[in-house]
Amino acid sequence: MKSISNSVLAVILGGGAGSRLFPLTISRSKPAVPIAGKYRLVDIPISNCINSNINRMFVLTQFNSASLNKHIKNTYHFSAFSSGFVDILAAEQTPDNPGWFQGTADAVRQSLRHISNLEFDYILILSGDQLYQMDFSEMLLNHKQKKADISIATIPVNEKDATEFGILKANEENCITSFIEKPASDLLPEWVSDTGAEMQRSGRNYLASMGIYIFNKQVLYNLLNDAYPTATDFGKEIIPESIVNNHVVSFQYDGYWTDIGNIHSFFEANLELTQEVPQFNLFDNTKTVYSRARMLPPAKISGTTLERTIIAEGSIIHASRIEQSVVGIRSRIGHGSTVVNAYIMGNDYYETLDEMESNQQKGLPKIGIGDRCYIKDAIIDKNCRIGNDVRINGGKNLANTDHPLYTVKDGIVVVKKRAVLPDGFNI
Repeated sequence: MKSISNSVLAVILGGGAGSRLFPLTISRSKPAVPIAGKYRLVDIPISNCINSNINRMFVLTQFNSASLNKHIKNTYHFSAFSSGFVDILAAEQTPDNPGWFQGTADAVRQSLRHISNLEFDYILILSGDQLYQMDFSEMLLNHKQKKADISIATIPVNEKDATEFGILKANEENCITSFIEKPASDLLPEWVSDTGAEMQRSGRNYLASMGIYIFNKQVLYNLLNDAYPTATDFGKEIIPESIVNNHVVSFQYDGYWTDIGNIHSFFEANLELTQEVPQFNLFDNTKTVYSRARMLPPAKISGTTLERTIIAEGSIIHASRIEQSVVGIRSRIGHGSTVVNAYIMGNDYYETLDEMESNQQKGLPKIGIGDRCYIKDAIIDKNCRIGNDVRINGGKNLANTDHPLYTVKDGIVVVKKRAVLPDGFNI
């Protein structure tokens, strides 16, 4: 009998243009967006696979993929005695298909010519922009026990969130009987499910697709190549159609899961990590989040009051106070500055003393955050130069806007990557 590592291939979808996460996706794809101070979003599905003993993975990329490709190349190296790999499959034009990926199903279809060279029984399809910790071996075991053709990971959601997801109904055997993509609110009463007493008490009465699928190998080939050769999307086309002629099973997941779909959800997901016992637990030995191993010094903090704050390695902090914030690698925060409810992504390099002096003569602030700054309800992207006495005060009173140096969305100020904010700048 094959082990799980030999029977399963994972395919991680790199996503589209990521316009709802603008401006974080100006120069990078969604899975390459930094999260929790030291990781990238793509590290989450890859780590879940490794922790589930699935070590053969393809990452499908297309938009703004340079930084994602570089991260994967520099991060995931398996032993020479292992069959494990994390390989990038970039969208490519071929004589028989001159177009780019048109959707999730089309991306997998175009990649089958590379995937089919390997031996496997099941394909696990994952999104590259979700935050969760899940043991896929449990889902696979359920898939086998139910003799399913397709398994869909599902999670109970409330009425407010249900209109943003694919919603399904299942019978007593957890076989999916119907599916609707992003239903209008007036249709929701028809889609209430028995999600269990605990979920129902919290108003989570609808079963939503998590965009996580297990397909039997031949079933996937038949659906993509024979039954629906022009279908481009799993959620809108393949899944609804497959329910009719295939045995499709729901695997209900009751843990923490969030779809990083927009700036607000991204911001909230990061700040939740600062809670005393966060729902997404970075400190669980059995659910390690893997990422690039950087040879950085420990963080250095002087004269700072810290409250519910995560500080990544390599940081140099002289701030007066940091509260409920995530401070990323190589961050520099100057004397007398206050940071509240913020995600400081950090920097990709250190400036030398000579560079600092040269830049100062040119009127260019040091990389990082200067002295006596006040930053609240903000995301500071990587490699920003924020001068002294800068005030960034986000909040619901701010209108959505896009400025060359920053964007405001839902009251959150996002300072763009490599932006330079001079002394006394005020948002």
